[in-house]
Amino acid sequence: MTSDFDTRKAEAATWFRSLRDAIVAAFEALEDAGPGEAPAGRFEVSETRRAGAAGEDAGGGLMSVMRCGRVFEKVGVNVSTVHGQLGAKAQAAMAARGVPGMAEDPRFWASGISLVAHMQNPHVPAVHMNTRMFWTPHAWWFGGGADLNPCIEYAEDTAHFHAALKAACDAHDPGYYTRFKDWADEYFFVPHRGRARGVGGVFFDDLNTGDWDADFAFTKAVGQAFLPAFVPLVERRRATAWGEVERDIQLVHRGLYAEYNLVYDRGTKFGLETGHDANAVLMSLPPLAKWI
Repeated sequence: MTSDFDTRKAEAATWFRSLRDAIVAAFEALEDAGPGEAPAGRFEVSETRRAGAAGEDAGGGLMSVMRCGRVFEKVGVNVSTVHGQLGAKAQAAMAARGVPGMAEDPRFWASGISLVAHMQNPHVPAVHMNTRMFWTPHAWWFGGGADLNPCIEYAEDTAHFHAALKAACDAHDPGYYTRFKDWADEYFFVPHRGRARGVGGVFFDDLNTGDWDADFAFTKAVGQAFLPAFVPLVERRRATAWGEVERDIQLVHRGLYAEYNLVYDRGTKFGLETGHDANAVLMSLPPLAKWI
């Protein structure tokens, strides 16, 4: 199974990198057209590395972060391809998800893209997107999704975002959108607050229909749908007037977002437990937040 998947793993990693490049270019174009006289923001790019158990190279990626732009207050777009052996906690987590043989052969390979954008204007929604592939000698799957996190919701923005994701889902399976929308509503819920962290989107994990090409094509479609789903919302709201009241609402909402990512998010837990660069893992946290 290992040799059979070498080409597929390389293909997936190349795709995630190309999606990262397209999103970075689109976000910098939004900065160029953004309001105000401040210089347009640009991404600062740095390499990330994962050290294996014995200190050997275990892959890495690129962390791209833009701060204090005209449109984006902080946005990170990370891509990584890592490999090695899972530790005891991660092995137990994989076994709990039904992956066989982890105790005997705990090798893994994972590649993906993850982004979180926190906006300057409170009328522009924050957003999250990720897609990924995970492989072990015993199983493989895809996962990911995108969800919108406005602090001030506009029904038409929510409808647009969901329509773009629904179109991507419907092109592959007419049941995917309802299934993965419901999963997002469940997954992006903050139990200790009794509320969702945003207005949802789609979320899927452990996707393995037995047809790698079909599952990869769907995962690519979700990634390709992101910019058409999000960019028009930025263009629509970035020049809307706002003041201290709206800023306060935004900062309080960011506190909710931070709570979710630190307490419940699977990606955060996995990244920290497997030794990936902590700054890259915690890139999703907002630059400023507020609790009352």
